Amino acid sequence: MAMTKADIVEALYEKVGFSKKEAADLVELVFDTIKSALSEGQKIKISGFGNFVVREKRSRVGRNPQTGQSIEISARRVLTFRPSQVLREEVNTTLKDKPFDASKLENSDSDDDDVNN
Repeated sequence: MAMTKADIVEALYEKVGFSKKEAADLVELVFDTIKSALSEGQKIKISGFGNFVVREKRSRVGRNPQTGQSIEISARRVLTFRPSQVLREEVNTTLKDKPFDASKLENSDSDDDDVNN
């Protein structure tokens, strides 16, 4: 199960003692600030967590896998996230003692399957 914005608001409400409205406003402010900085092309560096970086990708020639026809893939900006070493170690330490469960692997089609079933 994924953590949602509402879950983050609830955690602030419980752990810090803000009202739910204050917690929701704070979460919105943080996300709006991050979105604004990223839309301006700025890097976001959060110590102990990771870096968000907007990268420019040039246009390139791709191929339609069904027809084999060459198509131009337009230039675009992509958002990348690189976790810090601290976060990587925390995630791996937390998961180290748990057995690997391949059924929990996410793929891009899993969301579509849930809608249709």
